[in-house]
Amino acid sequence: MSQPARFPEGFFWGTATASYQIEGAATEDGRGPSIWDTFSHTPGRIADGSNGDVACDHYHRYAEDVKLIADLGSTHYRFSFAWPRLQPRGEGQLHPAGVAFYDRLIDSLLDAGVQPWVTLYHWDLPQVLEDRGGWPERDTADRFADYAVRVHERFRDRVRFWTTLNEPYCSAFIGYAEGRHAPGRTEPEAALRAAHHLMLGHGKAVRAMREQGPDGQFGVTLNLYPVDAATDDPADLDAARRVDALQNRIFLDPILRGHYPTDLLDDVSVVTDASYVRDGDEATIAAPLDVLGVNYYTRHVVRAGSGPRVPGPDGKPSAFVASADVEKVSRGLPTTEMGWEIDPRGLRDVLVRLHQEYDPIPLFVTENGIACADAPGADGAVADPERVAYLDSHFRAAHSLIEQGVDLRGYFVWTLTDNFEWAWGFSRRFGLIYVDYETQQRIPKDSARYFAEVARTNSLP
Repeated sequence: MSQPARFPEGFFWGTATASYQIEGAATEDGRGPSIWDTFSHTPGRIADGSNGDVACDHYHRYAEDVKLIADLGSTHYRFSFAWPRLQPRGEGQLHPAGVAFYDRLIDSLLDAGVQPWVTLYHWDLPQVLEDRGGWPERDTADRFADYAVRVHERFRDRVRFWTTLNEPYCSAFIGYAEGRHAPGRTEPEAALRAAHHLMLGHGKAVRAMREQGPDGQFGVTLNLYPVDAATDDPADLDAARRVDALQNRIFLDPILRGHYPTDLLDDVSVVTDASYVRDGDEATIAAPLDVLGVNYYTRHVVRAGSGPRVPGPDGKPSAFVASADVEKVSRGLPTTEMGWEIDPRGLRDVLVRLHQEYDPIPLFVTENGIACADAPGADGAVADPERVAYLDSHFRAAHSLIEQGVDLRGYFVWTLTDNFEWAWGFSRRFGLIYVDYETQQRIPKDSARYFAEVARTNSLP
């Protein structure tokens, strides 16, 4: 009989969440509005017309959720602080009620034997800072670094792992170029400035937090994709290079190598002169890290299209700044409810690339999961065999990487509970735990039991 595939001793198992998607209590205890409050209350922005005012009511039900986390056998729980809950005006002293909530959450996790892993920014910029220009303005990087230092000083006695940003690509390009996410702007040059200032804020925050407490583990989380050309045609190969530069290397190279890719700067020169990059910025962005978080969901296969690289005034906005002509190509694989092709090999490709092309750094899968059309059956249980199969295949891909020498140290599933899925509202379910949004009842799905078995045994069945 074959032996179960075991993970290394001390491997991290957990789930990941984001404040705006689960907390609710949007106007309680002095919390200020975020760009997602404004965006979700704007007609036509959210697919089902919903918002995150209540979400999963985690603000009031955190104790129940912590028990669910512990029941999953989680060693760690990755969650984000809501910046507008801690600094309603985007600056200054931390708000006592916000601090008190995260005190309660962190203490509950520790009492349950679960280690907290904090993300400082998961997209909920205080609206007051967006009113001043948002991430395209350099001052926002300074405001973020100040916020990070204050929060780190307050919670570093109980929190060891700190992620500065979650998926700066989405914040910059989906939020400021494509406009599909908050703040809903469609300004390509502003998106590039936002990307730079997000990374600048990251670097400043890491340096300042490390000076406060060098025993912390500091990192950033990037959503990375393998990018393949649809054919060997030179135009398609160049399209793949351009997308890889804008999706992956625009963040990996400044953060891990200390400089922007030259080809990227050439690509985007049609929309910006990059004068926002000042002397010393790239060195600041490259502040030494202890961990790198990788969010993985699918692979991009692309080809060159016939449209303009920069849309005209009436053109459809694109997150691919200066590469709006590029088209994604379906390979006919099974897809998730999000329309994303299921490709466990892509996870291996992303992590092997990091292992081979960049200096060694401990890696964590900080998000991976699948949206399914989940619903309770007649017996009240929620069977989700697609999610079980998805997780099993990706866990096995991760295990094979470790056997090949890739320094992967943990895996966080997206996500703990069904929640407010950004522009999709409540119409997409990623959770291991089903949520009835009318009653807020939580029901562990079959995938929750599968995950718990893996986490408790540290092995694959």
